[in-house]
Amino acid sequence: MAFNFGGASGSAGLSGTGFGAATTTSASTGFGFGSGSAGAFGGFGPTTTSAGAGTSFNFSTPSNAGTSLFGNTQNKGFGFSSALGASAAPGTGFGALGGTGLGFGGFGGIQTNQNQQGVGGLFSQQASQSSQLYNTASALSAPSVLSDERDSILAKWNQLQAFWGVGKGYFSSSAPPVEFSQENPFCRFKAVGYSCVPGVKDEDGLVALALNKKEADVRSQQQQLVESLHRVLGGNQTLTVNVEGVRALPDDQTEVIVYLVERSPNGTSKRVPASTLYNYMEQMNVKSQLQQLGVFMTVSRTALTPAQLKQLLQNPPAGVDPIIWEQAKVDNPDPEKLIPVPMVGFKELLRRLKIQDQMTKQHQTRVDIISNDISELQRNQATTAAKITQYKRKLMDLSHRVLQVLIKQEVQRKSGYAIQLDEEHLRVQLDTIQSELNAPTQFKGRLNELMSQIRMQNHFGAVRSEERYRVDADLLREIKQHLKHQQEGLSHLISVIKDDLNDIKTIEDGLHDSIHGRSSKLS
Repeated sequence: MAFNFGGASGSAGLSGTGFGAATTTSASTGFGFGSGSAGAFGGFGPTTTSAGAGTSFNFSTPSNAGTSLFGNTQNKGFGFSSALGASAAPGTGFGALGGTGLGFGGFGGIQTNQNQQGVGGLFSQQASQSSQLYNTASALSAPSVLSDERDSILAKWNQLQAFWGVGKGYFSSSAPPVEFSQENPFCRFKAVGYSCVPGVKDEDGLVALALNKKEADVRSQQQQLVESLHRVLGGNQTLTVNVEGVRALPDDQTEVIVYLVERSPNGTSKRVPASTLYNYMEQMNVKSQLQQLGVFMTVSRTALTPAQLKQLLQNPPAGVDPIIWEQAKVDNPDPEKLIPVPMVGFKELLRRLKIQDQMTKQHQTRVDIISNDISELQRNQATTAAKITQYKRKLMDLSHRVLQVLIKQEVQRKSGYAIQLDEEHLRVQLDTIQSELNAPTQFKGRLNELMSQIRMQNHFGAVRSEERYRVDADLLREIKQHLKHQQEGLSHLISVIKDDLNDIKTIEDGLHDSIHGRSSKLS
């Protein structure tokens, strides 16, 4: 077994030994779940926590106008943060994917000058990262630590560590070593999968809450959870917390999708935008209260704008080869609904596999429910069809009975009256129909012919029903031989029985003679 590291044409998966392609597909149905701590979701959202100055909850104006769903508006570039909803410094790149993120954590983590320049080579970073890349290239190609032939061995060791994504690369005796992580451009354990792009709008107000509880526990305590969320959100009577759906996640975790409805004094109601609700939940005091309820992550379920999606696809993630990223975009099976998502390390691949297994189980459960419903509908349809047939037959019987009653009533009503003109016309029509039926060349002749054919078929069927058997000559010979042996055996048995009977008769005669002889001597 050998590993195939890298390559834009291979396929990444657990079934084979290759890893590091750009064509891995993902069966995950949701795009936007990932956590740096729990490993249940990857997703959209700001890369930094927005802490409000106070605890007021105003839905007409967001509590933090400077922060949008996709990060800080002051940072025009956007990339991949360490995790959704986690406090992470910008520029950490694809931090969530090495451990627990499903897709990408959020936008706004990479500076605008971090734009790779195509596929010309591995040393095409901008000036802000040129020194880091130079040190990495020195550690991989020409380290000068010992200044002898051992530096070539150290270079090979550094290359192995860079390919694996773990370790330190020493390249100079006067400079600190380079830290190799799975996000470095030379790491071979990388692939690109696909996740679904959410289609909901910000006006829908959907926010996903990830809880460290089982689905059964969450469903049994759903009302208590809604009341607790209402208190956390201020307890205003004009606000109503609604649950859109509950879904099980791997590792005994649960996703609860909620939205908030605000009622105005004039009786109208509207949903609170998802960005406003998410920004409020990301405040430190509110976030701590949510953590007490078991919520370890919040995700705003909103779709990407075309501009954001275009910029995301144009900029390869940190540490991902532009060739692999371009190939992933070309191999996208459905660019309208799927978006490429980097996968770094085996942990990320295993986590996506768990999510796919979970979704497969949920789909199978839904298919079983639909199958049971279809079976029940089929049974109901069969029962209904039988009832309809029964009611039709009953209707026909009742119609005949009603017709007989009407005939008798009409006969009694018309008794004593002469035949009217319309009745005479009916009599003429009936006579005409009767004569047509009795004509030899018309319907009666055909009916007689059909009746004769039916009788002939019944006769032939009765003749055919007489079963006749024919035995093969060899088989008949064997049967005769077997019966002959049986007959001989019976004859021999009869002769033996006769001999035994003769012997018994001789013994009885001898006993009788001896008894008479003794009696004569005694007398």
